[in-house]
Amino acid sequence: MRLWLAVLLVGGLLFFAGARDTLDRWINETELPPLLAETSVEVLDRKGALLRAYTVEDGLWRMSAAVDDVDPTYLAMLVAYEDARFWQHQGVDFKAFMRAAWQALTQQRVVSGGSTLTMQVARLIEDSGTGAWAGKLRQIRVALALEKRLSKTEILQLYLTHAPFGGNLEGIRAATLSWFGKEPHRLTPAESALLVALPQSPNARRPDRHPEAAQAARDRVLYVAEKKGVLTEDDVQAAHITPIAQTRRPFPVLAPHMADRARQQDPLAQRHHVTLDLTLQKSLETLAAQAVQRLGRRLSVAMIVADHESGEILASVGSAGFGDGDGRQGFIDMTQAKRSPGSTLKPLVYGLSFDQGLVHPESLISDRPVHFGRYAPQNFDGQFRGDVRVREALALSLNIPVVLLTDEIGPANLMVAMRRAGLRPEVPGGAAGLAVALGGVGVSLEELVSLYAMFPQGGEASDLTWKYPKKTYEKQRIISRSAAWHLGDILSEIAPPVGAARSGLAYKTGTSYGHRDTWALGFDGRHVAGVWIGRPDGTPVPGAFGAEVAAPVLFELFQRLKPELDPLSPPPPETLIVSHGQLPEPLKKFKGRQAVFEPASESLELAFPPQGARLSQGEEGVVVKVRNAAFPLTFLANGQPVLTNMRRSEVRLPMDGKGQATVTVIDATGRSDQVTFWVD
Repeated sequence: MRLWLAVLLVGGLLFFAGARDTLDRWINETELPPLLAETSVEVLDRKGALLRAYTVEDGLWRMSAAVDDVDPTYLAMLVAYEDARFWQHQGVDFKAFMRAAWQALTQQRVVSGGSTLTMQVARLIEDSGTGAWAGKLRQIRVALALEKRLSKTEILQLYLTHAPFGGNLEGIRAATLSWFGKEPHRLTPAESALLVALPQSPNARRPDRHPEAAQAARDRVLYVAEKKGVLTEDDVQAAHITPIAQTRRPFPVLAPHMADRARQQDPLAQRHHVTLDLTLQKSLETLAAQAVQRLGRRLSVAMIVADHESGEILASVGSAGFGDGDGRQGFIDMTQAKRSPGSTLKPLVYGLSFDQGLVHPESLISDRPVHFGRYAPQNFDGQFRGDVRVREALALSLNIPVVLLTDEIGPANLMVAMRRAGLRPEVPGGAAGLAVALGGVGVSLEELVSLYAMFPQGGEASDLTWKYPKKTYEKQRIISRSAAWHLGDILSEIAPPVGAARSGLAYKTGTSYGHRDTWALGFDGRHVAGVWIGRPDGTPVPGAFGAEVAAPVLFELFQRLKPELDPLSPPPPETLIVSHGQLPEPLKKFKGRQAVFEPASESLELAFPPQGARLSQGEEGVVVKVRNAAFPLTFLANGQPVLTNMRRSEVRLPMDGKGQATVTVIDATGRSDQVTFWVD
């Protein structure tokens, strides 16, 4: 008898050992579905906040979420409600199975389920059914295999990534962002309870379509959470009176052009960390939308703000809207488009001229008609002002003085300086001419902002960046520290646009030929920014000027950026700060190559009014001033003698009516000079 018992015991042990080995082999041979499901590509700001996410296949929002990034109370409620023995069982809770089977048998209905969180993960990653025995057996096998190959935390993370939360939402992060507009690391008990309840019947309990069903399911979870000690009675009472979120929030689509650019440059990355600041980006996108509504149809706007000390771009707005429903072609990133910069390159020309010793801010430079072959530049207003200080020529954005300086520097050298500063200019026809200084070249807004970042950085080129990790680079000096300081000093004294307070912002505007592009670039002691406004298709915007269209937006941009401007740096020790009279003789007046075409110093000259001037006629006529004259003098107005035998260098000429007038002076030696101007 004892022998038979021993044989039976040994046989039983062998049977169970064989069964165990067979079960282990069955589990080990399980072919698991792919565990690395596609998740949404994300673009995150400098602090890790979500700027934009992209759907995966079939338009699903499925976003990765680590267990450590999820509210602990939610996790505790999930385990308590769905799988109380999750941390103890090996994938299948046979005790829960037996309880569920007994309840179904005795009450003739399903009272509770025996499915564990691991089994739910098995169903989710395979998208298998829940009711059929074959499907349930497959879930058990996959669950057992998952428990052998993964940790409990890894299994829980799979659930947090794949659980359905209604519509096209999968995963806890997609759910919290869509239903509550926030990340899952801090949830209220009411929010957590709803998220625990939703995956059981994600479409039947969608709070935006079935709020009553959603609330009832949430309250059942709260009841269980209190019963199992996860929540206190006070927590549950507060959660019960919390309204259900009944509206899905849209996923953020901030900095869409920059986000697309990041994906194009690194298509395999799941997360792109950029230097933008979410709050500032959102504020400037709102400003862009408001600006174009004020300005008119088909206009778009682009903006960039950067920290010129670090080179990091803090906000980048490529258009006033990402779509094209309003005809503004918002899908075009106008921060990258090559456009004519108008007058915005003039500070670079003056900076190079300072360094070459051609002029000083207090030098005089001629603003009068000149010809370079068949090229005869004109000022934007069609007027000429005679001799003006270089400081005034830049502040007034006069064209002729800057062309004279460009002729002296050489257009090719100007192009070299632009490229060294990080610009990639495109010249129509390939050959740079004098018109480059007035905008006859294609550059982008981002390149111009990079150029203007050089001025407050003491003349060293700033390599702007928008992504992490930042690349290190060796700074290049483009102009001297003193030249850069002079430019900031001049630009900070330009009067602000109408309605804006004088804040000391150093800025320059520009308008391209034909009013196709309007610009405003500005900087203070810490930040640099640029604004472009125009039509993406390049058609003209009649009457649009940078000073009237783009400059007000630039000033409002800085108001949104910070309450007060940072002061510009003090002048470096080598800076020459003197009046015109204290300048060395060669710097008192710019001569340049055009000096050979100017009247000799001893020649008779009508010094005033300047060529092309607009004057108001007083009661006693128009004042005329003469230099280097041999008396007596004869004056003609429009070909008719009006004064003769005059022995003064300053006289008043009576004029007949208003309009264009030509005045000629003839001295005693027969020399003459002539100017044409307008009388208002």
